[in-house]
Amino acid sequence: MFSKILIANRGEIACRVIDTARKMGVASVAVYSEADAGARHVAMADEAVAIGGPAPKDSYLRGDAIIEAALQSGAQAIHPGYGFLSENPDLVEAVEAAGLTFIGPSAEAIRAMGLKDAAKALMEQAGVPVVPGYHGENQDPEHLAGAAETIGYPVLIKAVAGGGGKGMRLVEKPRDFAEALASARGEAQTAFGNPAVLIEKFIASPRHIEVQVFGDGTQAVHLFERDCSLQRRHQKVIEEAPAPGMTPEMREAMGQAAVRAAEAIGYRGAGTVEFIVDGSAGLRPDRFWFMEMNTRLQVEHPVTEAITGIDLVEWQLRVASGEALPCGQDDLTITGHAFEARLYAEDVPAGFLPATGTLSHLRFAEGCRADTGVRAGDTISPWYDPMIAKIITHGPTRDVALGQLARALEQTQVAGTVTNLAFLARLARHEGFGAGQVDTGLIGREIDTLAAPAERTEAARALAVIAAAGLWEGTGEGFALWAPLRRPVPFEEEAALRVIGPGHVSVEVAGASHDCLRGPDGWRVDGAKTGAAMHRDPGAVTIFMDGAHRFEIPDPLERGSATETSDLTLAPMPGLVKAVFVAEGQSVAAGDRLAIMEAMKMEHTMRAARDGTVAEVLVAEGTQVEAGAALIRLEEEA
Repeated sequence: MFSKILIANRGEIACRVIDTARKMGVASVAVYSEADAGARHVAMADEAVAIGGPAPKDSYLRGDAIIEAALQSGAQAIHPGYGFLSENPDLVEAVEAAGLTFIGPSAEAIRAMGLKDAAKALMEQAGVPVVPGYHGENQDPEHLAGAAETIGYPVLIKAVAGGGGKGMRLVEKPRDFAEALASARGEAQTAFGNPAVLIEKFIASPRHIEVQVFGDGTQAVHLFERDCSLQRRHQKVIEEAPAPGMTPEMREAMGQAAVRAAEAIGYRGAGTVEFIVDGSAGLRPDRFWFMEMNTRLQVEHPVTEAITGIDLVEWQLRVASGEALPCGQDDLTITGHAFEARLYAEDVPAGFLPATGTLSHLRFAEGCRADTGVRAGDTISPWYDPMIAKIITHGPTRDVALGQLARALEQTQVAGTVTNLAFLARLARHEGFGAGQVDTGLIGREIDTLAAPAERTEAARALAVIAAAGLWEGTGEGFALWAPLRRPVPFEEEAALRVIGPGHVSVEVAGASHDCLRGPDGWRVDGAKTGAAMHRDPGAVTIFMDGAHRFEIPDPLERGSATETSDLTLAPMPGLVKAVFVAEGQSVAAGDRLAIMEAMKMEHTMRAARDGTVAEVLVAEGTQVEAGAALIRLEEEA
């Protein structure tokens, strides 16, 4: 076994690997960018080495700097985590050439699965079913459009070097193909340095079911399946294991196909074989097809660990150090059910736009596993993925585990940035999801309900007024002399309160009056126990009660600013202006593309809010801008 390893990653996966290394008595070395100097993974590791600037290309994608850090620190092996360089065969070869061990598959195995078109051809040879589509080398747009016509719409355009939904576009009509192709290629070039794509038939009632495999370079086993069908923008939102509705016959067929895939390339370490499943007639052994193999540990690996009792990172370290597979296929069993929800800093009602901010308050619910790379006080940076944590629950049945997940999400507290917590909690309580009726289109069909802003209760509003007045922790005794008087409170709505006695306040807000009493069990509103908690930021207060409710506290000395109009196109988040499609004096119609921004590994298209003429282009391609920056101005309407 190694005595010291380096983790070539950041965030929650770096923390996750450090946890297991510590349990195994293995020392850990972290690497970090300038933006991550105070990050949690840096604090957790036994040693930490700075490797460059905040942009990934200047730090976490610098294989030479990472290898040098390993050599200087005396690490014997490098764990890549996921993302960044985790599936880069050139890094594997460089690591081995430096006399170090790469904790993962061989460069040959990564190359075999790195390009989706070549991987599908290899899987066909290995007897693994593949999705109908075009995987050829001809990348001429007309040829690709013809292939799409032959396959039949709807089709998926997918980057051959892709992953995580990047470089992927759904095209439902021929007239939309050219624009979707250009967009997919642009995103693929940015994310992977390779604009090539393939075309696949889009399955009408798809489920995304993947199989966890583990190999020692010769033999492989599978650790059963995960269902990752709850997705938005082709990115996973909630994962579970095992898959609902799975039959023994289907599990056997998928498991064997995944093992064949792994053994066909001499796979070593943890990997995932992803399948698309037609769920229109239930789960049938003749209705699943290979999509891709991820030659690394997956973000959602904790649900597999929960149902099998296996620490996959421990297995990675043991096999990489020369041990054989820790157990055989017959030794692996499933116990209970597990869920994982991905908690992100993102604005769901605004279309899941990634967000930044300082986590002024962060508290996870008791009884769940929370894999995180951040702490209260940390900043969500525009340079990296905005994941805050993964919330994992495990119970004896699916119903129990899902109930635990919903409760854990509802009791998790985050302040300082917008998050998808309310969206996740609604999803966990969704009736169809609870019944196991899952497919990749569920979120899209139910988006209006799932993404609606959280409803503010009267009780939460009343308690927010108390917090805004500074009486949350106090008893109100300081106001006893003027208790009969009505005192206005700066609040986003007209509000006032009257202190009746110690811990007893009458609140008037939004045309209603509420009797609020603080006792040993916390605040009661109109006699009802609330169990509420509060956090205050400059200019706002958040009440945690059946979710998070944020209320603005206006500064009476602050003057109003000009309101946004349809004349200006503003940056919805911090990011890079990747492309500008218009020039001064150009006429545009509502919905026309004006610019593309790249933020947190995703592309976002800015479109004209109305018909008009471009008055000014206020940014140049390649400019890094802050949220709210003016990008393009249209001439005022006559």
